[in-house]
Amino acid sequence: MVLMSPSFSIATTVSLSPASLTGTLVSNSKNVSCSLNWKNNDATKTDRNLKFRVCSVSGGYNTSVENVSFPRDYVELINQAKEAVELAMKDDKQLMEIEFPTSGLASVPGDGEGATEMTESINMIREFCDRLLPPEKARTTRIFFPEANEVKFAQKTVFGGTYFKLDYLTKPSLFEDFGFFERVKMVDRVKSEDELFLVGYPYFNVNEMLVVEELYKEAVVNTDRKLIIFNGELDRIRSGYYPKFFYPKLAALTQTLLPKMETVYYIHNFKGQKGGVLFRCYPGPWQVLRRTRNKYICVHQQESMPSLKEVALDILASA
Repeated sequence: MVLMSPSFSIATTVSLSPASLTGTLVSNSKNVSCSLNWKNNDATKTDRNLKFRVCSVSGGYNTSVENVSFPRDYVELINQAKEAVELAMKDDKQLMEIEFPTSGLASVPGDGEGATEMTESINMIREFCDRLLPPEKARTTRIFFPEANEVKFAQKTVFGGTYFKLDYLTKPSLFEDFGFFERVKMVDRVKSEDELFLVGYPYFNVNEMLVVEELYKEAVVNTDRKLIIFNGELDRIRSGYYPKFFYPKLAALTQTLLPKMETVYYIHNFKGQKGGVLFRCYPGPWQVLRRTRNKYICVHQQESMPSLKEVALDILASA
């Protein structure tokens, strides 16, 4: 049984980095038409004058680790995520998570259309890979997208002319309209020269994260390879969004795959009068921030990841 999203068509403009591309993504499960106009301009998505200040911090943590300031824009965000991954790799972390909103640094899931957020994640993945990896490492990096049609779109637009290996997790079946997809055997996709796997937004259907687990077990465990999950919306699994009765395999990931994962970079916003941000940049602590006019104030920090429910109902409510 698979949760499906309705089909829709969207036109959007994304601003990120110097380049000019035009492309159309057409998928059996989602249709996206987009004009990609990349510019280094995030004025509509963030406030560059925001400052960071630590105040009345609760919770214990090793204060020798310097806290990283909340990013002022997506350029700074990508640089922070890149540095966090580099440090985690030096600490021999094999399974890593990067999670942040793509509709604006203060946005929450649902603020943007699903297909638009996915398209923006493709742009962010390219930016991230260009900063993280030297050109010679492109041939040993395999980037997985949810479906084959998204691979074709990425090849024609954002990743055109690069040497990154683009691959997919699932492919449509004749019964896709009823929620069925054909899983791809990871052992058939991985090559011996692959060193790094990056999986982009594997949340459109529940089978995608199960394939990611298979990839980790068959191609990463007991090797020197690394695996990064990029904007996988894993909080859906952590929070029990998918009922265990209907999705037992997915729920089991909270006991099998997720405990092995290091969340190296993370932003989750909470709206409302008692709103704030849960923020982490490896190897620093988990910080709960409150935005007040032109600055962020840290009201709580701790070593382990708090649940979103705990942040919203306990930490922010009492801060």
